Amino acid sequence: MTLTERIDRLLPQTQCGRCGYAGCRPYAEALAQGEADLNRCPPGGEAGIAALSQLLGRTRLPLDPQCGSQADPGVALIDPERCVGCARCLPACPVDAILGAQRQLHTVIEHDCNGCELCLAACPVDCIDMVPRTADEHAPSSAENRLRYQRHRARVATRAQERAQLLEARQQAALASASQ
Repeated sequence: MTLTERIDRLLPQTQCGRCGYAGCRPYAEALAQGEADLNRCPPGGEAGIAALSQLLGRTRLPLDPQCGSQADPGVALIDPERCVGCARCLPACPVDAILGAQRQLHTVIEHDCNGCELCLAACPVDCIDMVPRTADEHAPSSAENRLRYQRHRARVATRAQERAQLLEARQQAALASASQ
């Protein structure tokens, strides 16, 4: 296992980008190359910093406040009165915790929401709020986040491939039609 992979396994896999990188893997790569500080992951908190410090043999630092706090941001809640069904929140969610379709009301699957807050910026009508988790609900584990993120990426890649094949078929049909 590479150093990047070992670092990535220590990260919470929320893919939130609060560290300044486009997800946990790019942050792990930067850490492995010595290009990033190990205190930039709010979801990992002090425990994550301690684990990274031990693995990398670097001095333990307090969480960088510019990246946020380690407090659980809670779960996303979509206000049904304000949701216009634009579906912009769907691709923003790295773990597919939002259920809905174009021009339909959207909802959050609470036990899958990792609190990344990426849906907030994607929503043009500000119908999404972060609310505390219920007492019996906990944030998904790193393993759960990783699995859901991998499934999300596979689904997105499959759709992109299907669209590319459809476009290619349409272009071939247009060429064939034009040459007749």
